[in-house]
Amino acid sequence: MPKAEAKKKKDAKAKARVSTTDPEATVMKMGDGGFRPAFNVQFATDTQTQIITGVEVTNSGSDQGEMLPMVEQLQECYDKIPDEYLVDGGYAKKEDIEQLSPDPDDATSSGTTIYAPVQNPKKSDRDPHQPRAGDSPKIAAWRERMGTDAAKEIYKQRAATAECVNAIARNRGLRQFTVRGLLKAKAVILWYVLAQNLMRTVALRAAHAIEC
Repeated sequence: MPKAEAKKKKDAKAKARVSTTDPEATVMKMGDGGFRPAFNVQFATDTQTQIITGVEVTNSGSDQGEMLPMVEQLQECYDKIPDEYLVDGGYAKKEDIEQLSPDPDDATSSGTTIYAPVQNPKKSDRDPHQPRAGDSPKIAAWRERMGTDAAKEIYKQRAATAECVNAIARNRGLRQFTVRGLLKAKAVILWYVLAQNLMRTVALRAAHAIEC
């Protein structure tokens, strides 16, 4: 409980919740509005093949701050970082975007171009895609990029990959863990990822054989 309370703001510590059955699980708000002990499963998916390239399991109820560790995992596994990374708005942490993005003023700089929705401003008359005072060049470039038609078209690929793979996982029964602890939960997820990627490999090879 002290660890859960430490993650909350001072006026929200009373809302901290922990599981009495799995000390490593965190009580999270579910899609149906209820609260249950849960783990947060992270997938990185290739947009062309629906192959899952990275996986992590955390006990954080938020996706904030998970983008950078996943890119670091991909670099460790494949010895390169993604050229482009499509994530939903929950991952749009400015510090991560700042660290991952290439220098917009240096065409030779390396990095990952981030495609993530820009949060709507509190003032409805303000264009969210216009740079704001205090924005670094990388953050300003991200805002402007997400306002372009090209970026919006690229971002559509996320629904056909990440959301599709998530839906397939649920359809195959990946809805609830029957084990306790982060290590065992990650083992379950890794078995699922191996099965998913094997099935995608079979489908891709069959499609390639037809094209040939």
